[in-house]
Amino acid sequence: MLNLNNAVVPMTQIDPGRPQPVVSNSSMALIVYILYFVGYLVGGVTWIVGVIIAHVQKGGSDAVLDSHYDFQIRTFWIGLLYGIVGFVLMFVLIGFLVLAWLVIWSLIRNIKGILALNENRPIQNPHSWLFG
Repeated sequence: MLNLNNAVVPMTQIDPGRPQPVVSNSSMALIVYILYFVGYLVGGVTWIVGVIIAHVQKGGSDAVLDSHYDFQIRTFWIGLLYGIVGFVLMFVLIGFLVLAWLVIWSLIRNIKGILALNENRPIQNPHSWLFG
């Protein structure tokens, strides 16, 4: 404590050898999930913004959030693959089934992800092709 004219001022010391705690900020992961949901209404444009945010944020957070960012990144890239395959196969009519699967699959993944984020739980298997 430091005494300046009878005022007590606590002194804060920073130990440079002690690692500083990682601040967990789940709002960016929530924003990515919201961008993925909005993408259904605007033709997927916000999915690109969401995956960029997830790539930038990955590695700068705790393990729980990193699992969500991995899950979001995988959801985008696997979804893009399903979308391309579905579009190509539309000409033989089976593509409509693939695109319907894409919508159902991505909705389930995003809902599961946002529920887990709300409960501060990690995604159990973020590298899964199914629902994590």
